[in-house]
Amino acid sequence: MLRRIFAPTIEVSAHCDLPCGVYDPAQARIEAESVKAILQKVADKPDDIDFKIRAAIIKEQRSELVKHHLWVLWTDYFKPPHFEKYPQLHTLVNEATKLAGAGGTKASWDVATADELLAKIDEIAKIFWETKKA
Repeated sequence: MLRRIFAPTIEVSAHCDLPCGVYDPAQARIEAESVKAILQKVADKPDDIDFKIRAAIIKEQRSELVKHHLWVLWTDYFKPPHFEKYPQLHTLVNEATKLAGAGGTKASWDVATADELLAKIDEIAKIFWETKKA
């Protein structure tokens, strides 16, 4: 037991939290599509307050998941060479997370906001898949 306590430590490092290949912008897109579907369903039932309250809770949760998945790509997957090759990437992720945030799908009941979010995610996905080919 004492050997383990006083044994030399080995320093290890990794470039990501999980094994390579697990990142995919599709996760953000699925959640954003869920948000859009919720917005469409609420638009079909404008007078059902109970439904809208339940929908608001789920919409906020899904919007938060969109932000989470985008941040994971931004902070864990994309590296300095990606940002050098695609200088618009920081702005795209920022705009997409804002569209999924309090100024976007969390606050809005407008389907067009969800469409804007999906378009930004598609732009990020295009860059992501280009980096995977490289």
